Amino acid sequence: MIWRLVIFFLLVSTVPITAQRTFSDQTFYQLVIKNHPLAKQANLELEIGRVGVLKAKGSFDPKAYNSLDQKYYNSYQYYSLLDAGLKIPTWYGLEIKTGFENNRGVYIDNQAKSPSGGLWYGGASITLGKGLFIDERRAELFKAKVYQESTVYERKLQLNELLYEAGYSYWNWFLAHNSRVVLAEALELAKIRFEAVKQSAILGDRPFIDSVEAKIQVQNREALFRGAEVEQQGTSNKLASFLWEENLTPLELDSLTKPVSSNSVGVKIQLELAQSMIDSALSNHPYLQITNFKIKGLEIDQRLKKEQLKPKLDLNYNFLTEPINYNPFNQFSVNNYKWGVNFEMPVFLRKERGDYQLAGIKLQNEKLNFENNRAYLLSKIQNAFIDLQNSVNQLEIYRKTVDDTKRLLDAEIMMFEIGESSLFLINARETAYIQSKLKFIECIAKNQQAFLTMQFAMAQLFN
Repeated sequence: MIWRLVIFFLLVSTVPITAQRTFSDQTFYQLVIKNHPLAKQANLELEIGRVGVLKAKGSFDPKAYNSLDQKYYNSYQYYSLLDAGLKIPTWYGLEIKTGFENNRGVYIDNQAKSPSGGLWYGGASITLGKGLFIDERRAELFKAKVYQESTVYERKLQLNELLYEAGYSYWNWFLAHNSRVVLAEALELAKIRFEAVKQSAILGDRPFIDSVEAKIQVQNREALFRGAEVEQQGTSNKLASFLWEENLTPLELDSLTKPVSSNSVGVKIQLELAQSMIDSALSNHPYLQITNFKIKGLEIDQRLKKEQLKPKLDLNYNFLTEPINYNPFNQFSVNNYKWGVNFEMPVFLRKERGDYQLAGIKLQNEKLNFENNRAYLLSKIQNAFIDLQNSVNQLEIYRKTVDDTKRLLDAEIMMFEIGESSLFLINARETAYIQSKLKFIECIAKNQQAFLTMQFAMAQLFN
């Protein structure tokens, strides 16, 4: 009969969906990286590192200074003290200094008096004890440079996590959309079969009870289809939360946008490649690299604390000259100078020794943390690898199951055509075929997500 041919044709074909736009996973990832607020926020990590180094370098900037202190009382100028100059700090505890003094007044200490034209001075101070090899300024610059290097890996970790969450959402959307397509085809098929069975019953070719069974099949599939529609809408909304325009305006997915089809998705296997990537992934893993940078920062702190165990010994020397005709070198003499020495050292060094030992404990703790993190990441990557292998095996099993249930369905239809089967058996075979297709689509999504999980564990979603 004609309605039987219609059923057979619908079972072996799909309902075309026109005027739809395919939104691939790669295009989706590119949009996320380009416009998502968290991606832009991750890029700021690099700026924070650069600005941190700039700030630390500021400790070595030359500094101009000026001090003027005057006192007037009962028409007398008690004193006028002027000191202005320039300090230039250098790397190894050496500071170059030049300036001008002009001190006068009725009540002024004799040692503070200067010639009428003022007094120029210039020289340097140097640290020979504590602070010779490293001090607070150099330590801060060292740590700022270490942090700047670590921001590259901080950014990579943040983008890796963002792409993982976005990718998981994409394949959930893929699963919901393609499942809805399968259920929509199944519902349409059930409706056509119901009409055909009903017409056949009216003509007396089939009992009316068959139309009741066909109608129940329509109702069951419509319920499944409505649930799939709700699921697709939810995953679509979730996916849209990752989509933004360049000006940070959120985007929405319209009803014509669809993910890649189940037929176009390649199996994420690459097992041999994945196995070879594990060792290199561990040695270059951003999380371990960041821990390494923390260790470097603590090593800098330990060096600084060790430096504090030395006595403080500062020397300074300045030549002195009176400017004649505004030229400070007209009467320059090496015999005119001032110098000084400053020595200081705690007797027991308990604070310094405590700080040094505490820095060593923190360093040792971070090294142990590194080994623990390494073991954790190795386990995480290996588990993700096992899940990927399992997803590949499941995918191959259900690929065969789809083919086998399709063959059974085709055979049942042929038997039905010659009167050796029933509508009940066709419905059962068809239900098994639909369920296997849905399970196959689920396996595709899980395979993609398993591959995402392995890449996320290795922090290689973003390079």
